[in-house]
Amino acid sequence: MSRSARILPAVLLVLAASAARADERTDYMLECQGCHLEDGSGTPGKVPALRGRAARFLVLPDGRAYTAQVPGVANSHLSDARLARLLSWTLRTFDGAHVPADFEPYSAEEVARLRANRPADVAAERARLEAELRSRSPIAPATHPVAH
Repeated sequence: MSRSARILPAVLLVLAASAARADERTDYMLECQGCHLEDGSGTPGKVPALRGRAARFLVLPDGRAYTAQVPGVANSHLSDARLARLLSWTLRTFDGAHVPADFEPYSAEEVARLRANRPADVAAERARLEAELRSRSPIAPATHPVAH
């Protein structure tokens, strides 16, 4: 058996393992970027921006839950573990300045629980949370009619 024939199965195994472990950036590109855009800017009036806004919800008692309950997250086909990593990565990547110092990354167990218990009216929940943010600070996220 040639050296190439002996090495090829090992190389294929490494490549398959690498492909199966999609990183958070790839998951963002495949799951979120279509609506929130590559830079997280969203579409004003249609899709909320993540950049400079998403982590602001974390200061509210229900904000952390809301972030994991928006339709794009709650309905994602990603596993709870991958989704937990993606949520934490997204918050740090697009709004790292507003991630609280004591922020604990989402866990798979937390994401599973939150996805299963989302509010009946996500848009109303977002409006309520944004009103609470505005009452705390004049630099709160802008209200968008679409709850992503």
